[in-house]
Amino acid sequence: MEWIILGIVVIVLLAVIVIYNRLVALRANCRQGWADIDAGLRQRHDLIPNLVSTVQGYAAHEKSALEAVIAARGRALAAHGPAEAQGAEMALGGALKNLFALAEAYPDLKANTNFQTLQHELADVEDKLAAARRAYNAASADYNAGIESFPAVLFAGALGFKPQGFWELGVDERATVGAAPNVRF
Repeated sequence: MEWIILGIVVIVLLAVIVIYNRLVALRANCRQGWADIDAGLRQRHDLIPNLVSTVQGYAAHEKSALEAVIAARGRALAAHGPAEAQGAEMALGGALKNLFALAEAYPDLKANTNFQTLQHELADVEDKLAAARRAYNAASADYNAGIESFPAVLFAGALGFKPQGFWELGVDERATVGAAPNVRF
């Protein structure tokens, strides 16, 4: 009888070790996904001062739009963690949209090769960020499924594993994505 109890204890202990190691690997994937987003955001933040200085030369009297971008960049740089960064990045994205809308009013700025280059670089960074966000959300989904599945759900909370949030669309982005396209001929 002692051998049976010892065998059961060893099997349960091995199961907990396997579950723990799997959850650690899944959590590491989430952290790697966030690190990839963070690297893309840093690259984006590094482009913004060059973009602002280029626009400043052409639209000096549009100071409020330029200051809004600078302030939003500062808040985004100071953000910590996915949830805080997500809100700050949405504000920065809105400020950048206003900046690019401003460029439409200045044909010389729109034709400036430096501005065009920066705009293309920023678009490239945005594409990379979108891919990193998708990878992060996939890793978060795998991790969350891992901690919620049986038998891991029995041990995950006690071992310190908590659900991971997703990178979600902002309210203004959600409205744009959810709206039907307006096609005119």
